[in-house]
Order: sequence, then C-alpha cells, then structure tokens
Amino acid sequence: MHIYKIGNANLIIRKGDLLQEDVEAIVNPANSYLIMGGGVAGLIKRKGGSIIEEEAIKRAPIEIGEAVVTSGGRLKQRYVIHSPTMKYPAERTNERNVRLSVRAALREGEKHGIKSIAFPGMGTGVGGLKYDIASTAMIEEVKRFLEEKDHYDKIVIVAYEDEFYYQLERKAEFIL
Repeated sequence: MHIYKIGNANLIIRKGDLLQEDVEAIVNPANSYLIMGGGVAGLIKRKGGSIIEEEAIKRAPIEIGEAVVTSGGRLKQRYVIHSPTMKYPAERTNERNVRLSVRAALREGEKHGIKSIAFPGMGTGVGGLKYDIASTAMIEEVKRFLEEKDHYDKIVIVAYEDEFYYQLERKAEFIL
C-alpha cells in the first residue's frame, strides 16, 4: 500500500477487494445503460443486491462523462457511483473514456457530499484496457481533480490483480 498526499486528501493505492474498502462510496465502471452484468458491476450487484441495479436503471441511459449515485444496498459502503467507461455492456473501452469516467465519478461524489471514494481498475476488466494505460489515466485524473478542488479526504484505487497494482505503483512514482 502507498499513500500520497495531494492537497488535503490522501490518495491510497493498494491491492485488495474493492467491496472491503472503508469508504462512503465505491465506483462502478458501468455501461451507459447501467446494466450490471459482469465484471465489477456483477460483483457489486451480487454482494449488494439487485436494488442497486434497479435504482441505477431508473436513471439510464447516461453518457460517458456523466455519473449517477445509488444506495449501496447490502454493501459495506453507503453509495455506489455508476460512471460509464463504455456505451454498451461488454464493449471495449479506451483511455479517453476512462479519463471521462474518473472525472465524472469524482464530480458526482463531490455533488453528493461524499468525502471518501474507492475506484477499481476503470476499464481494465470487461473493457479490455491495458493496465499501464488505465493506471496513468486514473492517477492523472485524480491528481488533476485534487489539485483543483479541496473536497475529498480519501481516494483509494484498489487493484485486484498483481499486474495492475504494479502499474499503479510505477505510474504513481512518476506522476505524483
């Protein structure tokens, strides 16, 4: 685990389980229709209950670069921020979409007064984005947001895979 101070916030990079993070909200790298089928979304739905997807779908569709907040259902976290990295379920994504998605999730969390948030690898699972590209995009966007706004206390990027964690550590050394 590594902790970086940016403004008044801690950016924490760690290997672990997104659903075990001690934060107010977790981010779902969604599709624009907010259908929670596979990957991280499927895991969130299985653990937190279908109520999360039901709440989200009422607000769909949303564009990449937008986000919505729902309850966390039975999850440890109070909220789920659904921020699309792709338009359609199981579609490949790209760096631009990941950047837009990270920014949208941070803006939406701020709008709802959320002070602590955890991200999985945005676009790295079903979206197929390479870990080195996703890690650079995520760290740069979090850094940019925290340098512009003093809102969050804690932002966590959680890597489930060893290779993604390695890329996050490597990129953080250069970017932060």
